[in-house]
Amino acid sequence: QEQLEESGGGSVQSGGSLTLSCVVSEQNLNAKWLGWFRQTPGKEREGIAAETIGGGATWYDDSVRGRFTISQDNVRNTVWLQMTDLKPEDTATYYCAAGAMGVEGWTAPRIKYWGRGTQVTVSS
Repeated sequence: QEQLEESGGGSVQSGGSLTLSCVVSEQNLNAKWLGWFRQTPGKEREGIAAETIGGGATWYDDSVRGRFTISQDNVRNTVWLQMTDLKPEDTATYYCAAGAMGVEGWTAPRIKYWGRGTQVTVSS
């Protein structure tokens, strides 16, 4: 059983919105942050948004700040990524992740748990 499972990806036109969700099935995650990465073919996986588990602090990459919002529901063990004003350059596979935040930001080497990913395609 996957510990993190994403859903909500799809295709949308430029300027549109999508909301991704991630259900956390692991009750005792050994992590302090929960968030999202994205990856396009040939590029490294990049962190875009994260929030401390239980809420309190958030982090956003400059590329999505002001357009994407991360939130979580501790009762349902779910984290969401609301994406608005989507652009073609947002097209990627989006991954839910749990791990630690470093001084360098939300980066892949600090992640302990990954979801399988969900595809988001934004057409112009």
